[in-house]
Amino acid sequence: MTFSHPYTLDEADRIGAAIGAVLAPGDVVLLSGDLGAGKTTLARAMLKARGLAGEAPSPTFAIVQPYAPPEVDLPIAHVDLYRIERADELIELGLDDYLYDGALLIEWPERLGAQGWPEALMLTISGSGDARVLTAEVPAAWEARWPLR
Repeated sequence: MTFSHPYTLDEADRIGAAIGAVLAPGDVVLLSGDLGAGKTTLARAMLKARGLAGEAPSPTFAIVQPYAPPEVDLPIAHVDLYRIERADELIELGLDDYLYDGALLIEWPERLGAQGWPEALMLTISGSGDARVLTAEVPAAWEARWPLR
């Protein structure tokens, strides 16, 4: 199922919170869009929905920023692949390990190459200024719990 939803920057927190509230262990959310599109904003709202009280730093330099209870109620790794240049660098990150009991939020999924997760929720943000469009490729594993209708 493909879902397209226009929104303003003021609505980004609500949208991210709705998606974050339904995250389950084993989920992968791929966040795609140009620089400054709002990928990190949506990821931060998802983390906040799971209990993160403080500000989530952008994982651009750390590449993987893990969050675990009691900081959040579901272990989540916020990943930014912007600085990844070769697919073989991904092996060192051990991303699959996070899926045993938690979820992954991955910015710049284009850097994954052929590696990926077929049941991942793909979110693409387009637009600029205050007018954005969220396009979601909602896999079967997400259809029953997709919060934006």
